[in-house]
Amino acid sequence: MLAVADGNGSYGGSSSSRMSNNINLNKKPDSFVSISKMDLIIPFSPDVPCDNNGQRMWWAFLASSMVTFFGGLFIILLWRTLKYLWTVCCHCNIKNKEAQKVNNPMNSQADGQPKNPNDKDDAPASEVGWMTSVKDWAGVMISAQTLTGRVLVVLVFALSIGALGIYFIDSSDPIESCQNFYKDFTLQIDMAFNVFFLLYFGLRFIAANDKLWFWLEVNSVVDFFTVPPVFVSVYLNRSWLGLRFLRLLRRDPWENFQNSQPLSYWECVYLLMVTMSTVGYGDVYARTTLGRLFMVFFILGGLAMFASYVPEIIELIGNRKKYGGSYSAVNGRKHIVVCGHITLESVSNFLKDFLHKDRDDVNVEIVFLHNISPNLELEALFKRHFTQVEFYQGSVLNPHDLARVKIESADACLILANKYCADPDAEDASNIMRVISIKNYHPKIRIITQMLQYHNKAHLLNIPSWNWKEGDDAICLAELKAGFIAQSCLAQGLSTMLANLFSMRSYIKIEEDTWQKYYLEGVANEMYTEYLSICFCSKAWELYSTILINPGNHVKMQEGTLGFFIASDAKEVKRAFFYCKACHDDITDPKRIKKCGCKRIEDEHPSTLSPKKKQRNGGMRNSPNCSPKMMRHDPLLIPGNEQIENMDANVKIYDSTGMFHWCPSKDIEKVILTRSEASMTVLSGHVVVCIFGDVTSALVGLRNLVMPLRASNFHYHELKPIVFVGSLDYLRREWETLHNFPKVSILPGTPLSRADLRAVNINLCDMCVILSANQNNIDDASLQDKECILATLNIKSMQFDDSIGVLQANSQGFTPPGMDRSSADNSPVHGLVRQASITTGSNIPIITELVNDSNVQFLDQDDDDDPDTELYLTQPFACGTAFAISVLDSLMSATYFNDNILTLIRTLVTGGATPELEGLLAEENALRGGYSTPQTLANRDRCRVAQLALYDGPFADLGDGGCYGDLFCKALKTYNMLCFGIYRLRDAHLCATSQCTKRYVITNPPYEFELVPTDLIFCLMQFDHNAGQSRASLSHSSHSSHSSSKKSSSVHSIPATNRQNRSSKAREARDKQNATRMNRMGPEKRWFTDEAENAYPRNIQIKPMSTHMANQINQYKSTSSLIPPIREVEDEC
Repeated sequence: MLAVADGNGSYGGSSSSRMSNNINLNKKPDSFVSISKMDLIIPFSPDVPCDNNGQRMWWAFLASSMVTFFGGLFIILLWRTLKYLWTVCCHCNIKNKEAQKVNNPMNSQADGQPKNPNDKDDAPASEVGWMTSVKDWAGVMISAQTLTGRVLVVLVFALSIGALGIYFIDSSDPIESCQNFYKDFTLQIDMAFNVFFLLYFGLRFIAANDKLWFWLEVNSVVDFFTVPPVFVSVYLNRSWLGLRFLRLLRRDPWENFQNSQPLSYWECVYLLMVTMSTVGYGDVYARTTLGRLFMVFFILGGLAMFASYVPEIIELIGNRKKYGGSYSAVNGRKHIVVCGHITLESVSNFLKDFLHKDRDDVNVEIVFLHNISPNLELEALFKRHFTQVEFYQGSVLNPHDLARVKIESADACLILANKYCADPDAEDASNIMRVISIKNYHPKIRIITQMLQYHNKAHLLNIPSWNWKEGDDAICLAELKAGFIAQSCLAQGLSTMLANLFSMRSYIKIEEDTWQKYYLEGVANEMYTEYLSICFCSKAWELYSTILINPGNHVKMQEGTLGFFIASDAKEVKRAFFYCKACHDDITDPKRIKKCGCKRIEDEHPSTLSPKKKQRNGGMRNSPNCSPKMMRHDPLLIPGNEQIENMDANVKIYDSTGMFHWCPSKDIEKVILTRSEASMTVLSGHVVVCIFGDVTSALVGLRNLVMPLRASNFHYHELKPIVFVGSLDYLRREWETLHNFPKVSILPGTPLSRADLRAVNINLCDMCVILSANQNNIDDASLQDKECILATLNIKSMQFDDSIGVLQANSQGFTPPGMDRSSADNSPVHGLVRQASITTGSNIPIITELVNDSNVQFLDQDDDDDPDTELYLTQPFACGTAFAISVLDSLMSATYFNDNILTLIRTLVTGGATPELEGLLAEENALRGGYSTPQTLANRDRCRVAQLALYDGPFADLGDGGCYGDLFCKALKTYNMLCFGIYRLRDAHLCATSQCTKRYVITNPPYEFELVPTDLIFCLMQFDHNAGQSRASLSHSSHSSHSSSKKSSSVHSIPATNRQNRSSKAREARDKQNATRMNRMGPEKRWFTDEAENAYPRNIQIKPMSTHMANQINQYKSTSSLIPPIREVEDEC
């Protein structure tokens, strides 16, 4: 067929062929050649190689799309059919083998031992294949979670808009026309765009979970009918606009296309909108018969269809849930179910830590289940993480919804709690009901739940299938929050360090030499676990498991020992596992310790470990029961004969577990101090707890704050007195859990009263804790912390008289008689350490609890923290003066990935709480006194946190320009102390004469980190059985942030007649030990301690492990507390 020529009549082909085809030439310029009615022709030019016959080839373009669509569909269905047949055949073979084993039991027994059906739980998770890895990579690429993925998504959008523009340009041309690919610029650009779309289609296909549904998606169908025709256009040298049927029917073929009208793309859009809305302005209308006929049926069919579907549409919209459906598990990938309090804040905090980039490959899908559909912000958050996050609407109390999320195959179920609810007990009850429902549906599922109140943990023990041995854990926020704050009373800043260690923080590099630089370098460290190489072991594994923190020299490494490491990267921790004595013994650079090629000892000698469930990080799950009594069978841990002889079996000074100091229950009236009594009682080195609450407030659980401060690894004279300042009505409700702890007093009043604060000597305290029980009863989040902020600012603005210092010259209670404070022997090295008196409240050590993180900006008026700054980047948090419960959110993901993390945290911060103790508290809600036996006394032998000063003592030579690594090695080798951080003055790097007294935390500094004399070192000290005995020893004291030295306990003076009578043998032994010192000190008051008869100034001994003893220095603490004798007798018990 001849192509249409231009107006001059130039055309191709011979005259004979033209006559044979009955061609009538139209001589009018710029007109097309008239051809028979049933033949279709296209514009033709001799410059463009095309079909000389002028035949339209729309069918070729359409065929390319149809072949692509149906061909791919056939291949997918064929693959599924073959896979199904293969699965059926394999299943039949397995059944035949099982039937043969049943018929021939002797043969099966001869082959080997019968397999335990429970062994499938112990089998390690299948490794992820390369197909799954490629699929995950493709999913990340199209999810905009990485920089490359975001660039790809933006590029797809931009090229789609560009392709639309090219269509607008081509729509002005005929539907089908000859085009030269090498000369047509728009066709070349369109070709490049579609090549990119083809690659993007491939990525989407690889990342799709269900290939069949992906093939039938609208976006896929669009690609089928747009991408292949472009390649056909290049091959045929012609362009085709595609299935634009409205443009195709612009004219009637039986009229030889003479009744057409020119319509642009936007005019067609306008006609569609006017027609569909039944307005019909008439300015644009269909002139062809086919167009009018189509419009008639289009309007009638549309009206009828819409009218019939309206009731069904309303029903579907009203009943169908957007987030219905069921979860489809992916082979080779685990999934967890997260339920409970699902909000934008809780989900974002959880995902930020769970999907942190510092974790290794997180091959876990997160399925959220909640009965309320997410709002737009939460929905956007889910879409940003759609490759690893799915949301389903439902309730865990409904078994049908649990089946939808495949709870039976889930790796764990995590339950989030509403930390800001008005009724914590009701929230805990809701979460306990969720646990009951999940355990009832699938008893084997591992559950990690958040609890708000400590006493509600006991209800979990009533669930038969609740088993902490299988990984079930309850993260009590009140218990851990109080524990973190209590540890800050012992070593200020420790709460910040621990919170940063157990949270995933990205390293932020700062070039300027500021305090933020060193703080952020420490923030990048996290807590990791890894098995220690068998080269460290000295004996075989024994069938017990426990957590030892800074164990003594008597503890031997055993096969299968799991170590806790503070490091910035998991690769550094792997060196402990890869270490080989044969290959790495002479290596000085730890970076060179890598997996060696020699045969592992573990392969030659299989471990005798009993089968236990594997951890998520590859480790063996340890029992959460870390009670020290499990390891106290070592003879070195049992008290010596002298201690046993001195024990009075009729005296109960510890609880039944031996983990805490105990006294008989006291009536609250006996511990109440009036303001005048408190003023007459010279308190110092104590802990002031300012609590806001009333008779209607929810209980905060003050017992969890007191228990770490009454741990039995402190001697009695080392216990810091605790004074509660607050509403008496509220404290009466808490007293039931506090009446068995010694050295606790109450001053009824308000923390906002300066008279009450001066009465308890707030300027002489070791720590002031500010808590509020009214924080959850306010609708406005910004006002939740108003009381705590006002109390903090009130204390910081107070002024104190310098004439009433810590050490008064005329006070008999401050310095032992016979000691001249002005003598050279009383220098910080040889005698009493003098505490600089506090004249302003800004130097008082304070830690304030906050609910709303953004309110931290109001605590320090001299900082420049932005309101949008994250909590851990603010100055109050870095200095350890602020603590928010939100920092505990990271424990959910940390506990999931590592079973031992929660046990380690509770061991560190709770003072020794164990599952046995929790069971006891669940029965009686109070500590029970116990007799002192060798076993219970052995439980005291556990390490504790302290702060080591560098301005004097055995480490003074390293304090002035020494390296932290040298200090670490010396403290560990000589004194068995484990250092893990520095508490440094904020302006120490400025070398100014007058520095700010604020300090900040540096976690695990590098070996070459330079020390300054004012640094305080966080360390773990061993328990010293002889700390109460009066002998010359190398000592150090706990220091606070506002002075170079600070008293850590109040030493009380009482009459000797008020002490309990002990055996004469014990008295004689101690008199001999103290003879030398008593002669030197002269007449001296008797100091109240937990020893039998003698009283001694407070000494925390650092005993060298070597035979050579260092120069011994006695550091005395001043005494400034004169509590009425009646209360001291009651506390002594």
